[in-house]
Amino acid sequence: MATEFIMPKLGLTMEEGTITEWYAAEGDTVAAGTAVLRIETDKTETDVESAGSGRLHRLGEVGETYACGELIGWILADGESAPAADAPAAQATPTPAGAPAARPSPDATAASRSGPAAAGGRIIASPLAKRLAGERGIDLRTVSGTGPGGRIVSEDLDDVVPAAAQPLPVPPTARSASSGTTGVGVPATAAARHLADLLGIDLSVVAPDPVERSVTKDAVALHVRQILDRVARAEVAPTSAGAAQTALPAAMQEPTSTIRLSGMRGTIARRMHDSLAQMAQLTLFMDADVDAVVADRDRRKAAGLAPSYTDYVIAAAGRALVRHPIVNSQITDAGVALLPAVHVGMAVALDNGLIVPVIRDTAGLDLLALSAESTRLAEAARAGSLELADLEGGTFSVSTLGMFGVDGFTPVINPPNTAILGVGRLRDDVVLDTDGRAGTTKRLTLSLTWDHRAFDGAPAAAFCRTIVELLADPASLDTTTQDG
Repeated sequence: MATEFIMPKLGLTMEEGTITEWYAAEGDTVAAGTAVLRIETDKTETDVESAGSGRLHRLGEVGETYACGELIGWILADGESAPAADAPAAQATPTPAGAPAARPSPDATAASRSGPAAAGGRIIASPLAKRLAGERGIDLRTVSGTGPGGRIVSEDLDDVVPAAAQPLPVPPTARSASSGTTGVGVPATAAARHLADLLGIDLSVVAPDPVERSVTKDAVALHVRQILDRVARAEVAPTSAGAAQTALPAAMQEPTSTIRLSGMRGTIARRMHDSLAQMAQLTLFMDADVDAVVADRDRRKAAGLAPSYTDYVIAAAGRALVRHPIVNSQITDAGVALLPAVHVGMAVALDNGLIVPVIRDTAGLDLLALSAESTRLAEAARAGSLELADLEGGTFSVSTLGMFGVDGFTPVINPPNTAILGVGRLRDDVVLDTDGRAGTTKRLTLSLTWDHRAFDGAPAAAFCRTIVELLADPASLDTTTQDG
């Protein structure tokens, strides 16, 4: 019996995954528990194992994004065929054995791409393409798909300029309704009608969802956001029907290449933009004298066990978070939630972006145990072998650019945290002693970015000062602290 092969849900926050590589070819025999493909989520890359044994029939395409639970293939028994309903929408005419395959004409290729996407009124598009189309106000019926069987993929939307929102055709009886009430003849979901009634929105001027072909709750919300945006920019009166989002300007020169904002790079772009848009972020800078840290590390290095300088900072930050619980927090609908456990994430740079594995129960680890865990996580991140458990639950983050000669910078908070600490390079600063004689001291600059909604500058400075004091006494970093 054919077994469905679906996009797995590997964590509570995972909504979709992108296929980066198939390990097994079409028609290969696979065994249960064998890694069949590799996927990329919004946090990491991981292998996906087959849930059964049999012959693999692939539906998912490399580079495409699929929602959790969406069908991406079949595991078939010998002689079994994939269910017809899930076969590609259009198949080429069989070619006689030994005859060369005919190359389709450009017109035929274009037809095969655009036809299935709207066949029978049903739009075939990836989940990511549908979401992006909704966000950008793009009607997918106007887009030609380049994916398998004419499927519309996210890249097909890159050069599409959204048209102005068009109202649904409404019967005359509905059009006679007064402004501010919902048109009774408009195809709309119950949730959309309820929201429109609450906000006084006329459904006849709300653009329908391009996939559902009716007005949804999200379509009403998008319509309201467009009105508020246009009012804020003083472009039109608030009774307007909404506007299409403004397209980004074209490249000033012919680019040598283009890096698509998809996969990990796209996730970072969205999260960092959302972080800055949704938080009141400020950054303070504070120098830490680390002569004691350098001496302690040299002593440990002679014994063959040398934590990195970043390990010292992470250890100090973990203990400071216990002393300043307001920084170990999260903004929720109920207010500022103080989190009892301290889990510090450390930013690791990869070729295609940045990933933040989490050192769990940070304040409960002595310096050597913390160093061993940070080394394991960094090596796993660069090898692409991190587990989802290594990436979830961080309550604070530490990011360093010291290896690049950077003194101070403005790190961006990793939501839903309320703060992040940047670490600069280790440097020699000239100082004067009490007798006015010049000398040098080892210093580094700490850059603390915090969400001013959660706490003010004085608590932020006090937290950073505690880290400085802990770094002046490395022995304190070997005394574990119970979180909470």
